[in-house]
Amino acid sequence: MDARQDDTRGIVDPSGLLSRVRFRRHLPAEPLRPYVEWYWLIDWDLPEPYVAHTVPHPSVNLTFQWDEDAGPPYAELTGVALGLYARRLTGRGRVCGVKFRPGAFRPFAPEAPVSHWTGRALPAGEVLGQATPEEARRIVTAEGDEARVRALDAFLLSVPHTADPQADLAADLVARIRTDRSVNRVADFARSQGLSVRSLQRLFSAYVGVSPKWTILRYRLHDALDRADSADTDWSGLAATLGYADQSHLVRAFTGTLGVSPTAYARAVRGD
Repeated sequence: MDARQDDTRGIVDPSGLLSRVRFRRHLPAEPLRPYVEWYWLIDWDLPEPYVAHTVPHPSVNLTFQWDEDAGPPYAELTGVALGLYARRLTGRGRVCGVKFRPGAFRPFAPEAPVSHWTGRALPAGEVLGQATPEEARRIVTAEGDEARVRALDAFLLSVPHTADPQADLAADLVARIRTDRSVNRVADFARSQGLSVRSLQRLFSAYVGVSPKWTILRYRLHDALDRADSADTDWSGLAATLGYADQSHLVRAFTGTLGVSPTAYARAVRGD
């Protein structure tokens, strides 16, 4: 049942977060795996507030949440976040989250392009009518991980969805961008896939929610963040490897998203 537990790409200061919360990932039921990358479960009981930061993936997330300081359990849908995402954790709380595969959410909400939800967080019931407060309570109060996973499976399987070849194509293209470090230019990538740049852009707007260029840059920024806590990082070499024009371009992208330079981030994470 376990999904990859060691993938912390996109989490800012992962050791700081994981020392404060219980964080687990689990795979969904087999019929849901074309759409859902994994479920993520977090529980916390903190003596003092903590702000968790992430540089989000190009994914839509559905979360069922309970925070003792925020009232009863609720369900939230979060589109692709364009900048740094911050979540303040206080007291005790729990999140049962669904990370959709990039490009694979639209079969559950075909009425609007995924770009409609980009940069937005809203009550999930406005998009998925089945995500009621009662359903949120049922999921977050389930006893133990296996019960919560079963509850998430049951919920998603109850939401009407139909296989969509365009969603499959979009998910496959994003996966290639994520894993192939040679993908740096949109025009070259579109040509290699037998698509025009405009067709690729329309597909990403409708199914991913962000542009191909944004997706390339976000995954390369994840790579930079993953290596930034090393004292001996060769930023010039890393910039070349990740397809940035030069080191200054990488530093500007990193600083523009996280609000601190790579070296300042590395010092903070290491406690220098």
